[in-house]
Amino acid sequence: QVQLVESGGGLVQPGGSLRLSCAASGSFFSINAMGWYRQAPGKQRELVATINSGSRTNYADSVKGRFTISRDNLKRTVYLQMNSLKSEDTGVYYCNVGYLSIWSTDVEVWGQGTLVSVSS
Repeated sequence: QVQLVESGGGLVQPGGSLRLSCAASGSFFSINAMGWYRQAPGKQRELVATINSGSRTNYADSVKGRFTISRDNLKRTVYLQMNSLKSEDTGVYYCNVGYLSIWSTDVEVWGQGTLVSVSS
């Protein structure tokens, strides 16, 4: 089973930057796609960015050019660098990881969420 630990959220002014991290631990054969999702108050959870095992990335249109997702396979960690933050980026950010378990099954796991607040 894989556990995820997220960090890096906080309060930042509009135009500022934050870097989120999500580290995976546990037993598994391999990690496949990793990604970040967010949920604003009163809204559904939405995709922010994903990165697959080949480091191919995908971004929501609302964050293209401002956010960068990356991964360090040795550290089993995915990052989200967020620049030029806007008030509409406020929300709880969740890490999502897909992996191949030791029983050769595909499993998906979510982090506990980290709050990002963009406000002056």
